[in-house]
Order: sequence, then structure tokens, then C-alpha cells
Amino acid sequence: MATTAPPVELQRSVQEFLSRHRKLLIGGQWVDAQSGKTFATYNPATGEVLAQVAEGDRADIDQAVIAARKAFETGPWPDMSPAERGRLLWKLSDLIEQHHEELAELETLDNGKPLLFSRIVDVPTAVDVFRYMAGWATKIEGTTIPISARGKHFAYTLREPVGVVGQIIPWNFPLIMASWKLAPALAVGCTCVLKPAEQTPLTALRLGELIQEAGFPEGVVNIVPGFGETAGAALAAHPDVDKIAFTGSTEVGKLIARAATENLKKVSLELGGKSPNVVFADADLKAAIPGSASAIFFNQGQICTAGSRLFVHKSIFDKVVEGVAEETTKFQVGPGINPSTNLGPLVSKEQLARVCGYLDSGAKEGAKTIVGGHRIGNTGYFVEPTILVDVKPHMKVVREEIFGPVVTAIPFSEPDEVVKFANDTKYGLASAVWTRDIGKAHRIAAKLRAGTVWLNCYNVFDPALPFGGYKQSGWGREMGHAALELYTETKSVCAEL
Repeated sequence: MATTAPPVELQRSVQEFLSRHRKLLIGGQWVDAQSGKTFATYNPATGEVLAQVAEGDRADIDQAVIAARKAFETGPWPDMSPAERGRLLWKLSDLIEQHHEELAELETLDNGKPLLFSRIVDVPTAVDVFRYMAGWATKIEGTTIPISARGKHFAYTLREPVGVVGQIIPWNFPLIMASWKLAPALAVGCTCVLKPAEQTPLTALRLGELIQEAGFPEGVVNIVPGFGETAGAALAAHPDVDKIAFTGSTEVGKLIARAATENLKKVSLELGGKSPNVVFADADLKAAIPGSASAIFFNQGQICTAGSRLFVHKSIFDKVVEGVAEETTKFQVGPGINPSTNLGPLVSKEQLARVCGYLDSGAKEGAKTIVGGHRIGNTGYFVEPTILVDVKPHMKVVREEIFGPVVTAIPFSEPDEVVKFANDTKYGLASAVWTRDIGKAHRIAAKLRAGTVWLNCYNVFDPALPFGGYKQSGWGREMGHAALELYTETKSVCAEL
């Protein structure tokens, strides 16, 4: 690992954005929190304050829900044609694209991720998602159904927007997750109250400004930064919210689901993972080794699909582990805003303590560290990319989601054995198989209990491809046509002729 080049000079628009007190977007207006409170958002590379943000709580959530309800029931939004909604979404995607560099810099400063990835992954993905969902706005269709009830009838179904949607997004991909939540909900005609993660509110707030510039009616999108135990909890439990969509940890997802029972609002959850990444003896190691390194170290391991359990056939185990260890020497570690950085800091002091706690736990339980295993320096929240071997199934580093750049490498002998190992988890979000035998690849894919299986690749996402998890990795599917089902109700209509 090496240090990186000096940071880029921030765009003037980014500097101005950071210099102003950031407010809440409620009913088309930027307002202070009713309590008058603010909170700081920090630069993970330095630990220094980036900006002050209004701290929304229950009272602000209530006002945002009132605004969203008004926009859904009586504003111009319900009278807009599907084509008009689609044009607004497309215009928003154009604005995101026009402000590409500004959004990339804000995302990197607030989250810590390398600017390289904010530029080529985060901002372009948000653009693609809004454009993809813009096309669906005119294609929300019902069906006609021939029924066998006595008499003559004309029967059909309608797909209608569910109503006011509360959306809680995580800190690891703030702009992408905002697009995943907002785009399908807006395409079908819902109105939204979005709560960004308290660690990373900035790109959601800048997106709110672009939403206004695009011409969305007042109250259609409301953005209320705040803390999970106040603003998030109030949104999940609010009696006038028709649906809650949450991305985050499984533990918090369970709290969201319990809170939603008060009015039985619809719930979709995209939660944690402990994804198995399986490398067979016949794999193309020139692809599998760097692919396995990227699977766990991309975004500093702060991704729910991270390939954190690396299963390798015993005949090539040492070669693969050595190869992945060699890949870590290619990382340029430093502040994300430095243009050559490809491994940035963790998002916060709390996340640093969490990951270091797992490293300590692994060492105490007998895991052997091949590379890494420590914090880097005393400034910012940097952790070395880490490979652990000699691990046992009961260890916390094997069982629990670390959400950092830490992988456990485990040898296996037979396909049935590795399937059993891979499925031995409460999670079921993603998985991967590396092999030249295409028949074996598909047979193993069919046996893995996960919402996504990648074959000879990893972390391939597309707006058209449904994404979600089995078991405690969540409820429902985001992206693709499946996402529209999260935000619509089916109504049956039957007329006697």
C-alpha cells in the first residue's frame, strides 16, 4: 500500500454548498428544524466538520408527512399524466449528469469513498436509475380477466400508487440509494419523505435542490436529515405513512418492521449480508483473484454484498490467498478526494471502532492474519485491508457482518460441502461462483440461498436487474420491474354487463 497524491481543488459550488447551513426540504420550502437543532457531518479522512445540517425529529417528520399527503391527494401531482412524470424524472437525471463532478466531490467528502469511484460508479448509477424508471412511468399496466362468476361481467385490475412513502437510506452509497428509493416511487405516482443517514446527508440535500430545479411539485419529495432513533423511528411509526422502505442493518430493519405494525403499513427491507464467494479449482485465477479482492475491498468493504467469506478449493487455497494478499499491495490508501486513492477511510469513528473490534475478536479466537489487521495512522478512520485464515465456523468474524475491509478465507473439498458452508448463515443477500465449468456454475447457483448469484464476476448491478435478499437479508426486491410492485397496490374492478 502507498500514500496518494494531493487532493483535488474543490469546485467553487461545492465550497459554497458546504459553507451554508443546510436545511430541511418540507413542502417545497427549505426550513430549519422546529427544535432549532443542528448536527455536524464529518469528513472521514480527517475527522473534521464538513457542514452543519438541520436536525429533523418527530415534529419535522410530521410536517413532512402532512406535505407529502397534501401533494398526493390534492396537489398537481395526482393529475399529472404518466408521460409528465416520466419527463420530470428524465429531467432530473439530466441535472444530476450536468452536476456530475459537484455531486461526486460531495459524496466523497461526506462518505470518504475514493473520488475515482464516486465519478465512475455513484453518480452515473444514479443517472441510469432515474432514466430507467422514467421509462416505466408510462407502463404501469393492469390486466383484463375473464371470470367465471354467474352472469356476464367485465373484470380488470388497476395498479395504483400506494400513497405516501417513507424512505430511509444508508450511508455507504447515499446518492445511489436515494435514486433506488425515489425513482420507482415517483414513477408510479407516490409522494416521498426521505431520511438520509445522519453520517452522509449532503448529496441527498443537493439532490433536493435539483428536484426543485427539475420542477417537481411542492411536497412530492421531502428530505428530512436526522438521527435514526428520532427522525427514523418517527417515520417508520407514522400513522399516515402508507409504506416504509429501508436499507441498512438487519438489527435496525427488525425495529422498522415492528414500528410499522401500528398501522400495518407496507414494508420493504434491504438488509445485511455475509456473502460467500466460492472459487473452484478450475477457475480462471487471473479473473478470480482480483475479482475476489474487489468483492471484499471495494468501498472499504462497506457494502452489503461484500464477499466477506472467501471459500477456495483446497488444491489452490494457498495460491488464491497469496494472490488476494498481493492485490492489497496495489491499493493507494488516502483521503478519497485525492485523485489516485482507491482505498479510502471508513465512514465514521463508530464504524472504525466496530471494525477494529472484530479484528480484536478474530485474534482472540485464534484467527491468523495474512495481511492487515490494524488501523492506519491516527488521523481519519483508515483500516488496513485484512485477510484472516484458520477461522472456525463459530467465530464472530465468520458469523457476523463486519462491514469493513476484512475477509475470512476458508478451504473446501467438494461442491456439496461448500454449498453447505455457504448457506450456513442467517443472511442471503448475494454470492458468487468462479469456475470454467458452466454446468457446475449453474448447478451451484441453483443451490445457493441468496437473492443474487454472480458467476465469474462480482458486484454487477443494473437498473433492470431485481436486487434483494433471502432470509434475514430483507423483504422485497429493488430495481427492475419488481421495484414497481413495492410502491403500487392492485385494485380489482368488476362490472356487471
